[in-house]
Amino acid sequence: MNSVSPIVGVPCCTKFIGEHDFHVVGGKYIRALTEVAGGTPVLIPALGASLDVERMLNMVDGLLLTGSVSNIAPARYGQQLLDDTLPQDVERDETNLTLVQEAIRRGVPVFGICRGFQELNVAMGGTLHQAVHGLPEMRDHRGAGGQPAEIQYGPAHEVRLAAGGQLQSIFVGAEHITVNSVHGQGIDRLGKQLDVEATAPDGLIEAIRVRDKDRFALAVQWHPEWRASENRESRLLFSAFGDACRQYRQARAA
Repeated sequence: MNSVSPIVGVPCCTKFIGEHDFHVVGGKYIRALTEVAGGTPVLIPALGASLDVERMLNMVDGLLLTGSVSNIAPARYGQQLLDDTLPQDVERDETNLTLVQEAIRRGVPVFGICRGFQELNVAMGGTLHQAVHGLPEMRDHRGAGGQPAEIQYGPAHEVRLAAGGQLQSIFVGAEHITVNSVHGQGIDRLGKQLDVEATAPDGLIEAIRVRDKDRFALAVQWHPEWRASENRESRLLFSAFGDACRQYRQARAA
């Protein structure tokens, strides 16, 4: 890692604390970004259509799309909501889907995690399963609910990496790795210009990338930010993202 610290935009979720709304990002994502990727985070408020997307992307060298307790509104991918008890965040939807589309058009490095993985797919025209655990051919990917975080984010299952893919390159030729699993939704129809980078044993897509060998636009369904500095694959992922952001910064400066 060189000494140049890239500026990485991290879009926020909206959250009510008491009677007031806040724009927030989980600390584990900030720590992974600063400690492992070597980036300087800039939080992007969930302003929806009020956000000046072009100006924001002019300021950053990369975009980190985090996980969240909320789900993308099914209307964004042409479906009706099946369970109205699940949390939504329409401001984040409006902000992030527009940000992702413009970032991809510009070639800004993008790294999506969990909800961010799903956002990349929806932004590229794909759809989601609203409840993977309700599908007879799929396992329950929601993890150990109600347990301490150390158990919830513990190893859950293997994923098989696509031969010759970007993840296999990042993980130095590995054919499979073990990941955690804390999600109820997942990819149904793959978006346009996306390639599958990893799959779970039940066939669920676990990682995707934009189909362009010269860019970093990658997303994973698991949570590599959890104690990222302690996990080899997480360190490799965040380091690769940080390197891509530095290269993008240097190319813009030139």
